[in-house]
Amino acid sequence: MFLTISSLLFFPGCTVSQMVIRGVVGQAVTLPCTYDVKNSRELHPVCWGRGSCPNSKCSNEILHTNGRQVTSQSSFRYNLRGTVVRGDVSLTIRNLNERDRGLYCCRIEIPGWFNDLKKTLNLQVDRGEWDLCDASFSLS
Repeated sequence: MFLTISSLLFFPGCTVSQMVIRGVVGQAVTLPCTYDVKNSRELHPVCWGRGSCPNSKCSNEILHTNGRQVTSQSSFRYNLRGTVVRGDVSLTIRNLNERDRGLYCCRIEIPGWFNDLKKTLNLQVDRGEWDLCDASFSLS
Protein backbone atom coordinates (compact mmCIF):
# COMPACT_ATOMS: atom_id res chain seq x y z
CA MET A 1 0.00 0.00 0.00
CA PHE A 2 1.20 3.54 -0.71
CA LEU A 3 -0.15 7.05 -0.33
CA THR A 4 0.69 9.88 -2.70
CA ILE A 5 0.90 13.36 -1.20
CA SER A 6 2.26 16.25 -3.24
CA SER A 7 5.16 14.63 -5.08
CA LEU A 8 6.26 12.38 -2.21
CA LEU A 9 5.57 8.67 -2.17
CA PHE A 10 5.45 6.89 1.18
CA PHE A 11 6.18 3.17 1.30
CA PRO A 12 6.72 1.18 4.47
CA GLY A 13 10.39 1.65 5.37
CA CYS A 14 11.44 4.20 2.74
CA THR A 15 10.74 7.60 1.25
CA VAL A 16 11.18 8.50 -2.42
CA SER A 17 10.75 12.00 -3.80
CA GLN A 18 10.49 13.25 -7.34
CA MET A 19 10.70 16.89 -8.34
CA VAL A 20 8.82 18.13 -11.42
CA ILE A 21 10.58 20.76 -13.57
CA ARG A 22 8.87 22.52 -16.48
CA GLY A 23 10.58 23.83 -19.61
CA VAL A 24 9.55 25.23 -22.99
CA VAL A 25 10.52 23.91 -26.43
CA GLY A 26 13.45 25.89 -27.85
CA GLN A 27 14.45 27.37 -24.49
CA ALA A 28 16.98 26.26 -21.85
CA VAL A 29 16.02 24.64 -18.56
CA THR A 30 18.10 23.86 -15.46
CA LEU A 31 17.54 20.69 -13.44
CA PRO A 32 18.71 21.50 -9.89
CA CYS A 33 21.15 19.24 -8.05
CA THR A 34 23.52 20.33 -5.28
CA TYR A 35 25.48 18.86 -2.39
CA ASP A 36 27.46 20.35 0.51
CA VAL A 37 31.19 20.84 -0.03
CA LYS A 38 33.22 22.08 2.94
CA ASN A 39 36.69 21.47 1.46
CA SER A 40 38.33 20.03 -1.65
CA ARG A 41 38.48 16.52 -0.12
CA GLU A 42 34.68 16.45 -0.20
CA LEU A 43 34.42 16.79 -3.99
CA HIS A 44 32.76 13.75 -5.54
CA PRO A 45 32.24 12.45 -9.07
CA VAL A 46 28.74 13.12 -10.39
CA CYS A 47 26.78 11.54 -13.20
CA TRP A 48 23.56 12.60 -14.89
CA GLY A 49 21.48 10.03 -16.73
CA ARG A 50 18.10 9.57 -18.39
CA GLY A 51 15.56 7.55 -16.43
CA SER A 52 15.28 6.88 -12.70
CA CYS A 53 18.41 6.36 -10.62
CA PRO A 54 19.55 2.72 -10.72
CA ASN A 55 21.39 0.95 -7.86
CA SER A 56 24.76 2.20 -9.11
CA LYS A 57 26.13 4.62 -11.70
CA CYS A 58 23.71 6.29 -14.15
CA SER A 59 21.73 4.54 -16.86
CA ASN A 60 21.80 6.25 -20.26
CA GLU A 61 24.53 8.59 -19.00
CA ILE A 62 24.46 12.06 -20.54
CA LEU A 63 27.13 13.81 -18.45
CA HIS A 64 29.86 12.88 -15.94
CA THR A 65 32.27 14.85 -13.73
CA ASN A 66 35.38 13.88 -11.79
CA GLY A 67 34.25 16.16 -8.95
CA ARG A 68 36.03 19.21 -10.36
CA GLN A 69 35.05 19.41 -14.02
CA VAL A 70 32.95 17.75 -16.70
CA THR A 71 34.80 14.74 -18.12
CA SER A 72 32.20 13.54 -20.62
CA GLN A 73 28.91 14.69 -22.08
CA SER A 74 26.77 13.06 -24.75
CA SER A 75 25.70 16.34 -26.39
CA PHE A 76 26.76 19.99 -26.48
CA ARG A 77 23.22 20.80 -25.25
CA TYR A 78 24.05 19.39 -21.78
CA ASN A 79 26.30 21.35 -19.44
CA LEU A 80 26.85 22.42 -15.85
CA ARG A 81 26.68 26.21 -15.47
CA GLY A 82 26.96 26.26 -11.68
CA THR A 83 30.16 26.17 -9.63
CA VAL A 84 30.96 22.45 -9.59
CA VAL A 85 33.68 22.78 -6.92
CA ARG A 86 31.07 24.30 -4.59
CA GLY A 87 28.69 21.40 -5.11
CA ASP A 88 26.38 22.97 -7.71
CA VAL A 89 26.03 20.22 -10.30
CA SER A 90 22.69 21.39 -11.71
CA LEU A 91 22.23 20.27 -15.33
CA THR A 92 21.32 22.85 -17.96
CA ILE A 93 19.74 21.56 -21.16
CA ARG A 94 19.78 24.02 -24.05
CA ASN A 95 17.37 24.14 -26.99
CA LEU A 96 14.75 21.86 -25.40
CA ASN A 97 12.66 19.60 -27.58
CA GLU A 98 9.78 17.29 -26.74
CA ARG A 99 12.08 14.23 -26.76
CA ASP A 100 13.82 15.71 -23.67
CA ARG A 101 10.65 15.08 -21.62
CA GLY A 102 10.95 12.42 -18.90
CA LEU A 103 12.98 11.34 -15.89
CA TYR A 104 16.56 12.41 -15.16
CA CYS A 105 18.88 11.11 -12.44
CA CYS A 106 21.54 13.14 -10.65
CA ARG A 107 23.92 10.87 -8.70
CA ILE A 108 26.69 12.15 -6.43
CA GLU A 109 29.09 9.21 -6.13
CA ILE A 110 30.21 8.92 -2.49
CA PRO A 111 32.68 6.14 -1.54
CA GLY A 112 31.27 3.15 0.33
CA TRP A 113 28.27 0.90 -0.05
CA PHE A 114 24.95 2.65 -0.72
CA ASN A 115 26.29 6.12 0.21
CA ASP A 116 25.51 7.83 -3.10
CA LEU A 117 23.16 10.80 -3.04
CA LYS A 118 20.48 10.38 -5.71
CA LYS A 119 17.87 12.75 -7.04
CA THR A 120 15.28 11.91 -9.70
CA LEU A 121 13.71 14.81 -11.57
CA ASN A 122 10.76 14.70 -13.95
CA LEU A 123 11.14 17.15 -16.84
CA GLN A 124 7.92 18.29 -18.48
CA VAL A 125 8.36 20.11 -21.80
CA ASP A 126 5.66 22.48 -23.00
CA ARG A 127 5.33 23.79 -26.53
CA GLY A 128 5.95 27.50 -26.88
CA GLU A 129 2.72 29.18 -27.90
CA TRP A 130 2.58 32.15 -30.22
CA ASP A 131 -0.04 34.74 -29.38
CA LEU A 132 -1.04 36.12 -32.78
CA CYS A 133 -3.31 38.71 -31.15
CA ASP A 134 -0.22 40.58 -29.95
CA ALA A 135 1.18 40.98 -33.46
CA SER A 136 0.56 44.33 -35.09
CA PHE A 137 0.77 44.94 -38.81
CA SER A 138 0.73 48.13 -40.78
CA LEU A 139 0.20 48.27 -44.51
CA SER A 140 1.03 51.40 -46.46
